[in-house]
Amino acid sequence: MISRAKRLWVLVALGCSLGSGCGRTHPYVTAERRLRGLVIVLPGIEGRGWLNAAICRGLNEGGVNWAVELHDWTTGVPGNFLYHLRAEGRNRRQAAAIAERIGRYNARYPGRPVVLVGQSGGGAVAAWVAEAMPSPEGLTGVVMLSPALSPGYDLRAALANSKRGMVNFYSRRDWVFLGVGTSMWGTMDGKLSSSAGRVSFGAPEAASSGSPYAKLFQLAWNREMSDSGHVGGHLSSGASEFVAKYVAPLILAEKWDEQLMVRVQTQDWAETPAPRLPPPNQWRPEPVPRDGPRKSKGPDTRPAGADEAGGAREPGPGEPGASGAAEAVVPRWDRLSMPLEPAPAAAVPEDLPQWKRLTGRD
Repeated sequence: MISRAKRLWVLVALGCSLGSGCGRTHPYVTAERRLRGLVIVLPGIEGRGWLNAAICRGLNEGGVNWAVELHDWTTGVPGNFLYHLRAEGRNRRQAAAIAERIGRYNARYPGRPVVLVGQSGGGAVAAWVAEAMPSPEGLTGVVMLSPALSPGYDLRAALANSKRGMVNFYSRRDWVFLGVGTSMWGTMDGKLSSSAGRVSFGAPEAASSGSPYAKLFQLAWNREMSDSGHVGGHLSSGASEFVAKYVAPLILAEKWDEQLMVRVQTQDWAETPAPRLPPPNQWRPEPVPRDGPRKSKGPDTRPAGADEAGGAREPGPGEPGASGAAEAVVPRWDRLSMPLEPAPAAAVPEDLPQWKRLTGRD
């Protein structure tokens, strides 16, 4: 039988393995980066660690040159997973403090974009931060990676306070943590069920153009995402290469719409092709004369039969008044394509031998 001290040691070791390795520094927070924008990364119930440090690194590798700040909303106690998962009152107070932090940034850097990226339990905290914002002008958007919220959680308040909306990356393969785990121990909002990070959110109302749910975009895991490190499980949703390819483009986009989400999910970044010409049987170029295009000189006011100088000219062949028999003018291409008339065959005497008649020799 394992003693209580050994069990505690195992929990501490597990917490350290998940929560250590990032340190307390913010390598992607500089004065120059703050001038461009702010991304706040919210970790899961394990707290600050290598998992969420990979998210920060992926954003940087994906071209996000804003300030990328890792904010640990947990107690910082290793192995305190269950408390971090179910202490909803404390977690909401932490979310309100982050909303105040965003307000101070907005006051110092007005007009700069602010995006929240939350993984697992951090996805729930990101939604609560959006709810605590005084207006949507201060929060640009929310990206949730495998959020540990219940599928029926009402996101209307969070969506209303997010200018671009919210994006949910979910995976049916996340059945250990967000299937069995949250069904036994509960979601961040206290429901014993699978999480929206596994089965997606359900909209309580029709997502019409005026509904807040029109700004909820949900991207399901696909096999192509495995090439970037996200194999569909819970922990791999924060893989740095996956974040660089799938999350960074969302942050850098001018706006969020269905077209952008399709391009992100399929990784189809090809430019719009140029318009194609009609088929040859429907489009033909205008013929150009051999001596170049003719220039218009306005209406011809010369009398009939007058040349360019105004004097009389001789009628050409085929024109009325021409001397001699009128001949039809045949274009050059017709003359070249006309069949040649066969030459008359010479008479062959009937008394010639057959080989002479065939060869024409004497």
